Amino acid sequence: MLVSRTEDAGLDSPRSVPLPRHRPPELSICSDFRMEDKGEVKCIKFSLGNKILAVQRTSKSVDFLNFIPDSPQLEYTQECKTKNANILGFCWTSSTEIVFITDQGIEFYQVLPEKRSLKLLKNQSINVNWYMYCPESSVILLSTTVLGNVLQPFYFKSGTMAKLSKFEIELPAAPKSSKLSLSERDIAMATIYGQLYVLYLRHHSRTSNSTGAEVVLYHLPREGSCKKTHILKLNRTGKFALNVVDNLVVVHHQDTETSVIFDIKLKGEFDGSTTIHQFVLPPRSIQPYQIPVAGPASVTSQAPVPCKLYSSSWIVFQPDIIISASEGYLWSLQVKLEPVVNLLLDKGKLMDFLLQRKECKMVILSVCSQMLSEPERGSLSVIATVFDKLNNEYKKYLEAEQSYTMVVETGLSRSNPLLKRPVRTQAVIDQSDMYTHVLSVFTEKKEAPHKFTIAVLMEYIRSLNQFQIAVQHYLYELVIKTLVQHNLFYMLHQFLQYHVLSDSKPLACLLLSLESIYPPAHQLSLDMLKRLSTANDEIVEVLLSKHQVLAALRFIRGIGGHDSISARKFLDAAKQAEDEMLFYTIFRFFEQRNQRLRGNPSFTPGEHCEEHVTFFKQVFGEHALMKPTTF
Repeated sequence: MLVSRTEDAGLDSPRSVPLPRHRPPELSICSDFRMEDKGEVKCIKFSLGNKILAVQRTSKSVDFLNFIPDSPQLEYTQECKTKNANILGFCWTSSTEIVFITDQGIEFYQVLPEKRSLKLLKNQSINVNWYMYCPESSVILLSTTVLGNVLQPFYFKSGTMAKLSKFEIELPAAPKSSKLSLSERDIAMATIYGQLYVLYLRHHSRTSNSTGAEVVLYHLPREGSCKKTHILKLNRTGKFALNVVDNLVVVHHQDTETSVIFDIKLKGEFDGSTTIHQFVLPPRSIQPYQIPVAGPASVTSQAPVPCKLYSSSWIVFQPDIIISASEGYLWSLQVKLEPVVNLLLDKGKLMDFLLQRKECKMVILSVCSQMLSEPERGSLSVIATVFDKLNNEYKKYLEAEQSYTMVVETGLSRSNPLLKRPVRTQAVIDQSDMYTHVLSVFTEKKEAPHKFTIAVLMEYIRSLNQFQIAVQHYLYELVIKTLVQHNLFYMLHQFLQYHVLSDSKPLACLLLSLESIYPPAHQLSLDMLKRLSTANDEIVEVLLSKHQVLAALRFIRGIGGHDSISARKFLDAAKQAEDEMLFYTIFRFFEQRNQRLRGNPSFTPGEHCEEHVTFFKQVFGEHALMKPTTF
């Protein structure tokens, strides 16, 4: 059953499908077929891939029908092997493997559709009260013993059956009679955060000082014993149903027609062995659904009929299916994240919650924008907490990606064929996301005081540095532009002087562009380029563009690159400076270099300096040209 209203609730039931129509979850194909009437059908299921249909009509056997192209649709039958046993049900564990569950054990078969027969792979004798199957994990859970509270799990994979450690469910109180005390309807199996859990709806707490029902989670690992790890406090009594959606446990309460959400990843009260959780959000109802009226045109013009929510005829299947048996509809339950923002006011807890959800990115970015703007502007400490939580996830992804790349580059991936590239989930909010959707928009609005704006930008940079994430230059540029807009040049100078803003070529170029409004930016840019040590060409170009030809020449001599530089580039710059003595000095320097390197002061044709030699003769006379030195 379940969820909340669009404007103020946390749950949604957006998709509905009429029940009478068979519709596979991932296929838009309908199959029409006829079967011979051989009695009441107790259970009917397609195999994975919909190639084989299994039908149980009696408690002793299961019939099979192939749906393979060019294969005759002839039924074949398999009786259970155990004498006097009754088949409680069956489960497909693959496209050709099936398990019969009887009141005396389980029988694991391989279906051979071509031969229209089954082969027994393995069986296990055990008294069974009822069973439950989790397709996600291929685990069957059997209820055993008189009270039914000892559960025996079995795991199936690729033709093998493994018996896992059995465990006991703690009942609310010692039963007064030796009758079945644990009902199938109070147990669910679901995968939460990649781990298999058995969920037990305990209608009365084991502690005398606690009222109301609770959901107890038992962690069921492939290896090792099953342990009670979490308790979800419902604080109410009555009829309940469970779903698991997006790693959230959703508990529906029929009496109040509301649902509550639990997230076991959030911090709870730990008693040394078990973590006790309260629901994350206030109780909310499922969003109402209108059932369209079917029939002739005169009928369909009528208003849709509201669906009865939390009906006693509702049947819940894991993980997220709700069926209304009386109305003939099936829904898949979804959680709406946008309304959660206004229901969970603690921004730190809100981020912890959102970061675990599949479709969280745009909601998280929206929260970040809201906390920087009126009327919901947060304090710097809250903003810092949010940034740290985002960058923690960002860093984990970067480290996983780096580890994967190293393994691939070293060739170790060949020895580990199961190695997979890290999946980038929506919880990874990188610098580009923050810049595009939050920070650049925030600075453009100019709503906040400039000190707050700069503090927010620096807080995000601080968080990146704390997690040792290289800050992208466009974030520094945003800081500089914001400082310049408010004429905070003294602060800009301090940020650069104390290396609050890391050196980069793009940043140095931005500083150069600021020279007209802040002259010291030119020297700050050169100092930054020198510190980079890989920007020598850029420094020379900058100096030449400013007609500081001697300074460029001194710099290039200082790093020992004067023997390989282009003479024409320097002579061009000297001539453009319209300073004859500067041109003479630069020309003489390169004549001396030529004499030292080649024994002749003349320029070679490949240097393309003919026009500069002609200019030199015109100004200073041919006699001023340097003569070759002879020994």
